[in-house]
Amino acid sequence: METSLTIAKALADGSRMRVIAALLRHDELCVCQLVEMLRLATATVSRHMSILQHARLVQSRKDGKWVYYRLAEPFPRPLRIWLLESLSGSPDIQADQVVLESILECIPADLCRRQKQRKDSAC
Repeated sequence: METSLTIAKALADGSRMRVIAALLRHDELCVCQLVEMLRLATATVSRHMSILQHARLVQSRKDGKWVYYRLAEPFPRPLRIWLLESLSGSPDIQADQVVLESILECIPADLCRRQKQRKDSAC
């Protein structure tokens, strides 16, 4: 029961649900791509990803200074089916798909640079 509760708690946040929905459609995404999609601070996205990783819903890999996330293997098949069916008509998820298409055209280093400039100009 503990595993089920951990998964339910991890998915009980709209941002984390959006991340899982994005990863259902893309093999892996970099933290900077998720920051751009969610429009949240890097620290906030990292915290969300830590919760998803603790629930064993995602796995990470590091490539230089970038961290990439993908769905955990094995990702629970019933959960995958339920999420795909229940989120398919969501306007938020559809908007994320459109935004992600343009984000994926950018090089992660460029996204990180742009995010750093936005952060620096806000100070």
